[in-house]
Amino acid sequence: MDDLVLARSLFGTTMAFHIIFATLGVGIPLMILAGEILYQKTKDQDYAIMAKRWTKTFAVLLGVGIPTGTIAGVQLSLLWPGFMEVVGRVMALPFQIEIYAFFIEALFMSIYVYAANRIAPWMRIVSLILVAIGGLASAVLITNVHAFEGTPAGFRMVNGEITDVDPWKAFFNPSFFVTAGHVALSAYVVGSFAIASVAAFKMLRNPFGSRIYQFHKKALMLCLIIGGIFAFFTAMNGHESAQMLHEYQPEKLAAAEGLFETQSYAPLTIGGYTDRATQEVKWGIEIPWALSFLSGNSFETEVIGLNDFPEEYWPPLFVHTLFNGMVGIGSLLILLPLIAIVWKKFLKKDRFPKWLMWLFVASGPLAVLAIEFGWIFACTGRQPWTIYRILSTEDSVTASGNIGILFILFVSIYIILAVSVVLVLLYYFKRNPVEKDLNKAKNPEVPLYS
Repeated sequence: MDDLVLARSLFGTTMAFHIIFATLGVGIPLMILAGEILYQKTKDQDYAIMAKRWTKTFAVLLGVGIPTGTIAGVQLSLLWPGFMEVVGRVMALPFQIEIYAFFIEALFMSIYVYAANRIAPWMRIVSLILVAIGGLASAVLITNVHAFEGTPAGFRMVNGEITDVDPWKAFFNPSFFVTAGHVALSAYVVGSFAIASVAAFKMLRNPFGSRIYQFHKKALMLCLIIGGIFAFFTAMNGHESAQMLHEYQPEKLAAAEGLFETQSYAPLTIGGYTDRATQEVKWGIEIPWALSFLSGNSFETEVIGLNDFPEEYWPPLFVHTLFNGMVGIGSLLILLPLIAIVWKKFLKKDRFPKWLMWLFVASGPLAVLAIEFGWIFACTGRQPWTIYRILSTEDSVTASGNIGILFILFVSIYIILAVSVVLVLLYYFKRNPVEKDLNKAKNPEVPLYS
């Protein structure tokens, strides 16, 4: 196995692991903020208990997200020196500003955790708002480097030399806002559905109508409503993302849809797999003209096919499957909250059927899987380029060797971290069950956030 494949495999594994904690690190603070606001508005202590318990989870996940993020930064320098040379001269701003975003997140989370009983309610809300802003800013700033890779701006490459550098133009590259929006919205979807998954599981484990069941039912409905709203907006943002690909990375859009021939009235293909030999998507379902409309808001929009590009510029054709997996899960996450609302509000049912409850339980892992599909699609779909049409992945990789040893070492670290975070969370919540917090809330002399 050559260094390029090993380097891509190692960095891909690192990002696949880190993205889980980074995404939850953006999504969960919003849920904590929602719980705190609802408590202040309704004085229902259940929401305060939710915020407290979600904060404990966030703290543990943040403790893992920090080292994995640091590892990713180190690997960028170790594995991709050619890429980092360009980033260091053109796109250093996001990395520099991200330090301050993380500082704000950590500072105000510390205030919320350690001073919650000693500051005014409005101060707790302000602290959480700043935590949410800091976490979101960190994710958006780092993701902006990915946006830059797909739509580079702010410099020119002349005879292998970087010239005419404009850091702010590079920062606000053409896909910055669309990519930032997608990262933010999808993170809120994952955060809310991850908590909904736990709440649904706890409802299945406790007697119907019990105090604990009712507590988790409140949490489930809150998460489904927030998650459903953001899932819908994520889909709307996905439409903008498709139009961005149509304009700036047409071969990536063609690979995502398995489109080989340039055409107007291009169909959107759902499901199936792309067959290179026959140049068609087998077992897929075609929606006539839909891809043209998705790409340019007109059925007459001409969508460029893969055959208009040299084959060495084609992304791997399996990205069609990744794209469909991401879209399919996203559609389910829009549908589930609608079913829950209809069942509860319109049909006036107090109890969800077991099949639906298990779908709620699956929603969290599925949301994480959609994030993984999305990131693999986004990065693999850009291949063979590190910086689109400017710097190839092959020219970016290190020539130092010994990547196989690094791969084994880092994967070992990820296994240790994964096991540790699961054990810590299980240990904490076993020692601090919901009953304990609910009973403490009955005693006015015990601080609610203790």
